[in-house]
Amino acid sequence: MSVRRVAATAYREAAPALAASVLGGLFAGAVLGGMRAQLEAVDGLLVVVPALLATRGNVYASFGARLATGLHQGIIEPHVAAGDRRLRAAVGAAMGNGLLASGFAAAVAFGVLTALGRPVAGLATLVGVALVAGLLSGVALTGAVVAVVFAGYRRGHNPDTLVGPLVTTTGDLFGLAFLVLAVRLIVGGV
Repeated sequence: MSVRRVAATAYREAAPALAASVLGGLFAGAVLGGMRAQLEAVDGLLVVVPALLATRGNVYASFGARLATGLHQGIIEPHVAAGDRRLRAAVGAAMGNGLLASGFAAAVAFGVLTALGRPVAGLATLVGVALVAGLLSGVALTGAVVAVVFAGYRRGHNPDTLVGPLVTTTGDLFGLAFLVLAVRLIVGGV
C-alpha cells in the first residue's frame, strides 16, 4: 500500500472524529461559560478545571490505547465480557488513576492557592468535588471508550484513530457536566 493511500485512509477515518471533537469542544466551552454560579460557590475551582480536564484526557486516552493495543494483538476480544480479566484490569487502572489524579490536582491547587494567599475553598470541599466529578466522569468515559473502540474495531476502523478525539471531546463534556453536579452535591443547591 502506498504512503498516499495510507494517508488518505487515515484522514478519512480521522476527519469525522476530529470534526466531532471541535463541535464538542465548543459545546464544552459553552458549558464552562455557564458555570458561573458553581465557580463562585467554590473558590479555587477555576484553577482546578484545566487540571481535571487534562487528567481525563491523559488517563482515558491511555486506557483507550491499551484497549486498541489489546485488540490489535488479539489478547482482548472486541466485546464486553465480565470474565475478561484484562479488560477489568484496564478499567480498574483507568478509574484508579483518574481518581488519584483528580484528588492530587485538587490538593495541589489548594496548597498553591493557600501559599499565594488567594481565596480557596476548604481542602475537603475542593478534593470532594474533584473526586465526585472524577468518579462520575470516569464511569461515563469508561463506557464511551469501550463502546467506541470495540464498535469501531468491529467495523474495521483503527481504534487508535478514534481514541484521541473521542476522549478529548467526551472528557471535556462529561468532566464539566459532572463538575457542575459534584458542586451541587458537595456544596448544595448552587
